[in-house]
Amino acid sequence: MILHYYFARKFLWTFLAIAAVFVILLALIDLVDELQDFPNLPFMDVLGVVLLNVPHANYEILPLVVILSAVALYLRLARSSELVVVRAAGRSALRSLAAPITVAALIGILSITMLNPLVAAASKRYNDVVNTYMGGGTSVLAIASEGLWLRQGSAEGQTVIHAARASSDVTTLYEATFINFSPEGDPERRIVAETATLAAGQWELKNAKIWELTLGQNPEASAREVAQLDLPSALTQDRIIDSFGKPEYISLWDLPGFINQLEEAGFSARRYAVWFQMELSRPLFLVALVMVAAAFTMRHARLSNTGISVLIAVMLGFTLHYIRNFAQILGENGQIPVYLAAWAPPVASFMLAAGILLHMEDG
Repeated sequence: MILHYYFARKFLWTFLAIAAVFVILLALIDLVDELQDFPNLPFMDVLGVVLLNVPHANYEILPLVVILSAVALYLRLARSSELVVVRAAGRSALRSLAAPITVAALIGILSITMLNPLVAAASKRYNDVVNTYMGGGTSVLAIASEGLWLRQGSAEGQTVIHAARASSDVTTLYEATFINFSPEGDPERRIVAETATLAAGQWELKNAKIWELTLGQNPEASAREVAQLDLPSALTQDRIIDSFGKPEYISLWDLPGFINQLEEAGFSARRYAVWFQMELSRPLFLVALVMVAAAFTMRHARLSNTGISVLIAVMLGFTLHYIRNFAQILGENGQIPVYLAAWAPPVASFMLAAGILLHMEDG
């Protein structure tokens, strides 16, 4: 038990040291980029933007930090001959893996339960702040239990759009209501349509009823019905979809409810479901990376092949990481099932690492 505690402590301190180096390095790089993007902003405002982006940047490279930590740990143990002493004492070097694997699993669990909500909140705030500084405004779409809301604006005023549901590609709204506001914020017109289809630069409304909200007049008395009506719009399909927000902008705890809301509103929640399952599989993937690193670096250090072993371990870890990202893309596009996209790479990585360990370590 003391030996396991010793290995766990060394791995944890190695992980924290490497993570701190990457935090400082990425923050400095991002600071230079933000100063170039916003040269007219005060330095403290730019620094605030950088601090908002630091959690997401380091959360993305967590697998890299884990595999580098495992490589550094076992290189140090091999060079100090501590693993040789463990073997000489009659204990298998494979048993030394138990502590780093446990720490890696705990890091993965803490990252998705505690760090993920922090990263999501900071990333969402970073996106809103950057859009505000660049003049892009905030999201034009909101999902609620009673349907979905859209907002579009022009020099003539703002238009608020409500729909009970929408098609999966967001190009058609059902039971849509359009309320036009003047630049001063006064309501001018209300339109209710059976369907509203987004075309190039306009909404195409069918079976619409129009109320003119003129002060001092009865809107119902002057209401009229038309079979088809075109309303100009600057919205596009891509802009509406982007307004949902990226999956990483939503806390893992809130994702199941958000997915249900999207599906009830008629939207496809596939990419959010894939992200949710991939986050759940993160601890297993981190464990697999530690095993991969250990398989090539836990043997006794030899100057002739240490560098090659480290290179193979790091490159194999990168390869597994990119395969996982590629599976995510396939899952989001619907080419493979959600659970296969999220869980197949971590399970395959774990089995591959176990096979390499059993082949290279005599136990």
